[in-house]
Amino acid sequence: MIANTLPDAAALADFPPALTNQVNTPCYLISAAAIRRNCQIFAQVRERSGAKILLALKAFALPAIFPLIWRYLDGVCASGPIEARLGREDFGGEVHTYAPAYSDQQMQRVIAFSDHILFNSLSQWRQHRPAIATAMAQGRAIKIGLRVNPGYSEVATPLYNPCRPGSRFGLLPQELRDVDLCGISGLHFHALCEQGADILVRVLAHFEEKFSRYLQQMTWVNFGGGHHISREDYDVDLLCRTITDFRARHGNIQVYLEPGEAVVLNAGVFVTSVLDVLDRQPPVAILDCSAETHLPDVLAMPYRPYIIGAGKAGEQPYTYHLGGISCLAGDVFGDYSFARQLQAGDRLVMTDMALYTFVKNTTFNGVELAEIYVVDESDGLRSLRRFSFDDYRGRIA
Repeated sequence: MIANTLPDAAALADFPPALTNQVNTPCYLISAAAIRRNCQIFAQVRERSGAKILLALKAFALPAIFPLIWRYLDGVCASGPIEARLGREDFGGEVHTYAPAYSDQQMQRVIAFSDHILFNSLSQWRQHRPAIATAMAQGRAIKIGLRVNPGYSEVATPLYNPCRPGSRFGLLPQELRDVDLCGISGLHFHALCEQGADILVRVLAHFEEKFSRYLQQMTWVNFGGGHHISREDYDVDLLCRTITDFRARHGNIQVYLEPGEAVVLNAGVFVTSVLDVLDRQPPVAILDCSAETHLPDVLAMPYRPYIIGAGKAGEQPYTYHLGGISCLAGDVFGDYSFARQLQAGDRLVMTDMALYTFVKNTTFNGVELAEIYVVDESDGLRSLRRFSFDDYRGRIA
């Protein structure tokens, strides 16, 4: 995740204090209107380029919002049998499933819920071919694809770079040499992370250099995720030209995109309250949330969430070290400055928190899961889920 830099005025248009002061904290607050705006951009891309677009469930899996997104997208991409089932039962449309490897038991469930199944290696494909063939003989329509590694990316953070040296993701060109690909109808590559169409152009050149010889045998290619299509400065025209030109070069082949973040970019906030202020240097504000459990990418990426009205340390008169409520010593959000002194009860609003947040939550240290709200034009503000002790107890033996 890249820390959101949306101007305060834009964030406040969807999430004004009159709204964020109504919710219980800590919570995620999702704007249906903001998601709809993002999805309307995807609708334009589909119309102009002929591409099909899938929601990456790994970034955003909230069934209550699926009916809105479903109107604009073609389906979902899943990372295993659980997400595949969620996509089939709660979203609809196409379900594409990819994982680095599947057990025989997982494959049975993947087959049951997937339209496209993508393999990371030839050995996995060969292992599971008999089960897929049996299902297809019984009437299941399944398309099989292979993930390949283009050997090029411009992702700066190694943790999020699928093409880093020694990557476990995707077949290398030499691994496909002289291989009979009968039964394979598509190829998949993924080499972007929160990036623009200009980088896709360069990645695509490497993909074609290494794998175009196989495309005459294929009916579809998946360009993966990481496309920040709904970002304000994203070059949608370049994306559409890139897709249409690629399709023209390769017999009008079907192209898929599988964005996750871009579907819900700037469409949610995380609202938290100050519980206490400690007299340290700088002062420490203890929040009613946890970076470790509620916003784990803050520590894993790491990155610094943007807080409406706050600045970097020293930019405004009062600087605070913001800490979470778990026992982890490093459970901190960083140093922020404010126009006035913080007090217990003050609310802070962190932006761009619809993505990679509640899908990654844990109950480590017994920290309670954050409530989830949605606001939309028709129903106003409503709570989608409030978690209890039973949710914590049910996650452990």
